[in-house]
Amino acid sequence: MPQFETARPVRHSAERMFALVADVERYPEFLPLCEALTVRSRKERDGRAILVADMTVGYKALRETFTSQVHLKPDENAIDVSYVDGPFKYLNNRWQFDPAPGGSVVKFFIDYEFKSRILGALMGAMFDRAFRMFAEAFEKRADAIYGRPG
Repeated sequence: MPQFETARPVRHSAERMFALVADVERYPEFLPLCEALTVRSRKERDGRAILVADMTVGYKALRETFTSQVHLKPDENAIDVSYVDGPFKYLNNRWQFDPAPGGSVVKFFIDYEFKSRILGALMGAMFDRAFRMFAEAFEKRADAIYGRPG
């Protein structure tokens, strides 16, 4: 039952960081291990959106695709991801974007377990390394899109 949690101060607003993470279709352009992402459906209601998306992650010869439901909650500056189908027993993920002086704090939490112990052994260390790089990858993406704040 691996878990990873981090809180990273960034020099961009909570709203901009939310928008960046909510733009899931762009993940293959900059996110470690993400090879493809397809949004199957999108429903919007009361200023919130629920996406169902397929994400393919890979490393060397290993490839896995999983489906998740992504709840975009701009009124809470939060994104909740729940697992639908794929190689996991479960996967829960939450992004929280809190305003802070000079920018915001990006909080990332993930809790997951692979169905297969073998797959968990093969991909577990790689996933852990990738999650540690996620927050940094999003910060670099924000700098590239919004410019580096002075």
